[in-house]
Amino acid sequence: MRILVIGGTSFVGRTIVGAALGRGHHVTTFNRGLTGKDIDGVEALRGDRSTDEGVAPLAGRGFDAVIDPGGLIPAHVLRTARAVAASAPFYAFVSTTGVYQTWNTVPVDESTATWPGVADQDGDPADFEKLRVHKRGCELAVEQAYGLDASLIARAGSIVGPHDNLGQLPWWLTRIAAGGPVLAPGDPTRSLQLIDVRDVSTFVLDQVEAQASGIYNVVPDEPNTTMGQLIDNCVQATGSDATPIWTDEGFLFSHGVQPWAELPLWIPALPDTAGFWAVSGAAARAAGLRTRPFGDSVRDTWDWLQSGGEVRTAPGTPPFGLAKEKEQQVLAAWDS
Repeated sequence: MRILVIGGTSFVGRTIVGAALGRGHHVTTFNRGLTGKDIDGVEALRGDRSTDEGVAPLAGRGFDAVIDPGGLIPAHVLRTARAVAASAPFYAFVSTTGVYQTWNTVPVDESTATWPGVADQDGDPADFEKLRVHKRGCELAVEQAYGLDASLIARAGSIVGPHDNLGQLPWWLTRIAAGGPVLAPGDPTRSLQLIDVRDVSTFVLDQVEAQASGIYNVVPDEPNTTMGQLIDNCVQATGSDATPIWTDEGFLFSHGVQPWAELPLWIPALPDTAGFWAVSGAAARAAGLRTRPFGDSVRDTWDWLQSGGEVRTAPGTPPFGLAKEKEQQVLAAWDS
């Protein structure tokens, strides 16, 4: 197939490009040439979809499908989709389960209410405070340009794996590799639902090859690890002597430790977040989604970091991780 990938140099896009080339497809990437190096073997087009002039390089070119793995601004996605609608019959967009508005029900599925996005809304890609609303707007932009029968919306959950540009799992690996007592949040049996970037890529490419439309939560159909297993996997992968110190969530709150931001992937067990790690992946599984053991993702991410891999976050992405000094203070207070 002749596949156009928007971006294609970072994390999800990079993985999709590599997998598509491995399947023998002809891949053209379209990006500004700023985020990362183009993968060998692609035809690289330069452009900027924030303006009408910026998408001009796409004019007059024919593709069998377009994959948009990183669109953040609805107006940009709408402009891109309109630019290729006459020359590419299928559009796949990688969205996020963050488009769902409430998380107090179990399970969260594709029928759960979403944020009210706007298809032509413009904005700053670095404004991650509006990510959920903007991503829903991007979905609507694809629907407006292509319709539901000629598009795929892949709502990915929390993604991990090599070439990570978010930094959550890499933070845990790096911290645990340093050894010693490690502040660990709440209940070690707290379930997590994480998906490897390579499994997202495989699912998207399978659907694109089949020109199979639909909206899917691209997540394991049930929690696939726990907070305790995550840390154990990190200890095993790094060969560290780190010891997790499981600390009461209320105590962490009282000492100002922030869930998610300071202890990545920690979502407290509260009524309002009951569905956060309980997203239904049944539809995607029925459509062919397969997920690898989470321990493989941890090991492969550590191997990537050890081989020189570096987390390169997008501008405006909030940093993850607890400062060493603060961790030591909280551990000392817990010990006392």
